[in-house]
Amino acid sequence: MAAFRRIARPNPSLFSSSLIPPPLLICCRGVAFKLFVGGLSFYTTEEGLSEAFSQHGQVIEAKIVMDRVSDRPKGFGFVTFASKDEAQKALTEMNGKALNGRTVFVDYAKPKSGFDWGGMPIARGPPEPTADS
Repeated sequence: MAAFRRIARPNPSLFSSSLIPPPLLICCRGVAFKLFVGGLSFYTTEEGLSEAFSQHGQVIEAKIVMDRVSDRPKGFGFVTFASKDEAQKALTEMNGKALNGRTVFVDYAKPKSGFDWGGMPIARGPPEPTADS
């Protein structure tokens, strides 16, 4: 029961700025603006992506999506900005520009949607027993 009380009761030290990373804090507040960046070179790093977009505003986070199997970049990523104006400026300035030898395409990121299969994941456990068996 004591462990439950520790979990249920908010810990004031948890909310200090040193323990919660800025992207998590800003995303929880809902004030971050995320851009989708497609057409990235496989040699583009998150640091390089952040550096390229930081010329147009304060970059909170730059993330390149990696393939789970090969552990290589998939060729697209996301850049999160602190304000809508900075995100809009970066979108207009970087869309169609070359980055590491490839033309990148920038658009506003769309919110994550549920699964395309009716809201349920593919693997849900063993099949339901039928009346025939």
